[in-house]
Amino acid sequence: MAIDGSTNQLVGIVTLLGAAVIGVPLFKRIGLGSVLGYLAAGLAIGPSGLGLMSDPQTIIHVAELGVVMFLFIIGLEMKPSHLWSLRGQIFGLGSMQVLLSSVLLTLVGIAFGFSWQVSFVSGAGFVLTSTAIVMQVLSERGDMQTPKGQRIVSILLFEDLLIVPLLAIVAFLAPADMGTSHGVPVWEKIGFATLSLVVLVGAGIWLLNPLFRILAKAKAREVMTAAALLVVLGAALLMELGGLSMAMGAFLAGVLLSESTFRHQLEADIEPFRGLLLGLFFLGVGMALNLDVVARNWQLVIAGVLALMITKAICIYCVARLAKSNHAEAIDRAILMAQGGEFAFVLFTEALKLNVITSEINANITAIVVLSMALTPMVVVLYKGFGSKQNVSLDGIEGPKDIQASVVIIGFGRVGQIASQGPLAKGAKLSIIDNDPDVIRTAEPYGFKVFYGDGARAEILHAAGALQASVILVCINDKNAVTRIVETARHECPHAKLVVRAFDREHALELVKHDADFVIRETFESSLLMSRQAVILLGSDEQQADDLIAELRTRDAERFALETTGGLFAGRALVLGNIEYIPPPKHGEEKIIAP
Repeated sequence: MAIDGSTNQLVGIVTLLGAAVIGVPLFKRIGLGSVLGYLAAGLAIGPSGLGLMSDPQTIIHVAELGVVMFLFIIGLEMKPSHLWSLRGQIFGLGSMQVLLSSVLLTLVGIAFGFSWQVSFVSGAGFVLTSTAIVMQVLSERGDMQTPKGQRIVSILLFEDLLIVPLLAIVAFLAPADMGTSHGVPVWEKIGFATLSLVVLVGAGIWLLNPLFRILAKAKAREVMTAAALLVVLGAALLMELGGLSMAMGAFLAGVLLSESTFRHQLEADIEPFRGLLLGLFFLGVGMALNLDVVARNWQLVIAGVLALMITKAICIYCVARLAKSNHAEAIDRAILMAQGGEFAFVLFTEALKLNVITSEINANITAIVVLSMALTPMVVVLYKGFGSKQNVSLDGIEGPKDIQASVVIIGFGRVGQIASQGPLAKGAKLSIIDNDPDVIRTAEPYGFKVFYGDGARAEILHAAGALQASVILVCINDKNAVTRIVETARHECPHAKLVVRAFDREHALELVKHDADFVIRETFESSLLMSRQAVILLGSDEQQADDLIAELRTRDAERFALETTGGLFAGRALVLGNIEYIPPPKHGEEKIIAP
């Protein structure tokens, strides 16, 4: 049966989706993360694998829109005032890292025997970190809005700004005949870039918000989605025409809309496209790894990957330490940013076109960059599993020692911080312990002295003053750790009252069996408050709502008492449901099915 062009395209799409659906869940299941799953799936179906797909560069080019959309969403989270506050990190930290890395990576190329021009192009391409991989890892870890995550984002933004001057430098490095035939005057490039920025900023200030107000009044959801895509892709196109990076254009568009009332709607509309295209980008990178090139020049490629990644990691670590980051953050940043990035392909393609590098060198350094991108998620996983705990910096952090307190708080996250306010208002003396150095450092500017330690260890409880304390508050969110702490505290501190945070009802029953005095389910109180508000909105006054919630508390307490002796379903009849409760049949009775 003949297969026409449209069927071939459909086969390609099905192949890509099938590889992602199989590879990503499998790799996440074994703890290697989604990025490595996409890369492995791309390698499997690409020219170096099963050969099901033959044009990875086209896929990468289309899928770069995923990176563009990712940066648009990041821009939506950064108001102009916040971005201005990061200017020191963007230009100071970013320039330090880029300059030091460029010099040392160029020296690595010279040490391998290449000319300084080829070494500079290779090193400059490797300096440009993969925004897609780093952003994806930060997003999966929940570090995007943390201070250390913001510093990484700032450096990535600065690197995105470098693509224009780097392309201009490549034009200067070209042989004379190539430079005259292809070159564009630098002042003209700068002029186009500046004009593009001015047009984008002007449109963002005076055009976008009125446009979305008009579309919102039309109440056509699909048109709002189309407008969101138009803004992202239009900003990316404008920046590309001006010689800047598409990702930078999308980021600026997001920043300009960050204070808009339509920000959350835009984010919701873009998110599905962003995730799919970003995954497609990683598939394309995996497909682009040419194993034939690696096999022919395996010594050069492997040595190049190791030399460039190690050199860049050392540079990043040194810059981070010079900028007063602690050892753990510097190591984390070095591991996360030690690879080359997608903008290297743009730089290498331009250098090849201008005869600055040969096709063989292009193939080798492209393989080195792709391999470094593929290795990064694996190194991150290995570091998380084997190195991060040993490398946690405890600089300036103390353990408890002979503390006298009437209340001991174990765990000082969101719950512990709020729970501390009542005893402090009462005038009680607190002893607080936590095993997360970041939590300890974050609490200090707010006036809290938190000691480092594991509340499940008897010696830590003794040092924290638990033997003399009247109350011990256990506020951590790890079910198993909470149970161990309760067991230890009850054995070591029999006179203290244990007030314990429980994950759910089943966990609460388990804690009662371990003699916790008061068990607070972490979602119970907030859920009752939501229920009370719903009752008021249904027409009850506040007193009626309070009486109703009090009745529900009584029913829940009766149910819990039944469950402590009869099991998890013993009090089921006391739960109000929206279907009629049918008691289970007694032994020997025929089960009745409700109509």
